[in-house]
Amino acid sequence: MATIFTKIINGEIPSYKIAEDEHCYAFLDIFPLAKGHTLVVPKMEVDYIFDLPNDIYAHLNLFAKNVSHAIEKAVPCERIGTAVIGLEVPHTHIHLIPINSVDDINFSRPKLKLSEVEFEEIATQIKNNL
Repeated sequence: MATIFTKIINGEIPSYKIAEDEHCYAFLDIFPLAKGHTLVVPKMEVDYIFDLPNDIYAHLNLFAKNVSHAIEKAVPCERIGTAVIGLEVPHTHIHLIPINSVDDINFSRPKLKLSEVEFEEIATQIKNNL
């Protein structure tokens, strides 16, 4: 059965898409820790990041790097924090989170509640910086 991320990639579930290429897809997290919190996933449905083939693993990280630079230009922050936890959804994903302190990447913190308009504005700002 396809993961929720595969359904997003295939357009079965809507997303605030940031970027896409033949191997990767980036979209805003709908339960963000910060404005601009983005998920980067490989299109290949692999649960554990270190089980990805080397070429896809390398490409995923370079893709995430490019997206992170666009987020940094769009969202005021000290830097982009990254997290790969991999327990929530059985599909490799990298969290890119604008941070100003270590506490900003604490997943036990309450998530932001943004409107559809806010998500669309943030997605547009990030895409404009790619």
